[in-house]
Amino acid sequence: VQLQASGGGLAQAGGSLRLSCAASGRHFSSITLAWFRQAPGKEREFVAASRWRGATTSIADSVKGRFTISRDFDKNTVYLQMNSLRPEDTAVYYCAAATSLRVGRQRNEYDYWGRGTLVTVSS
Repeated sequence: VQLQASGGGLAQAGGSLRLSCAASGRHFSSITLAWFRQAPGKEREFVAASRWRGATTSIADSVKGRFTISRDFDKNTVYLQMNSLRPEDTAVYYCAAATSLRVGRQRNEYDYWGRGTLVTVSS
């Protein structure tokens, strides 16, 4: 699976950004796609995940109510809509894929990673 993330940039606190992750390379019906992020000096942390097929999703408590994960089957793309951004959301955001139907929150559950996209939120 190849993953290409895009959509990062600079936003003001309270603003919005939408990240995209285009996936390619294999049959997607049995995979889970996720977003992680890594702030400077911190560990990479889970943000959100979704099965490619089915309604099962998982959202980190730190972004629940502000971030939404969604999919576009025609474009083989998963999105992370980020609203009400805060300075603490500043991080490099990574798209990841697991060849599993388990919607996990651990880094080691994901087999494929895209290059990150930087999100900077100013106060």
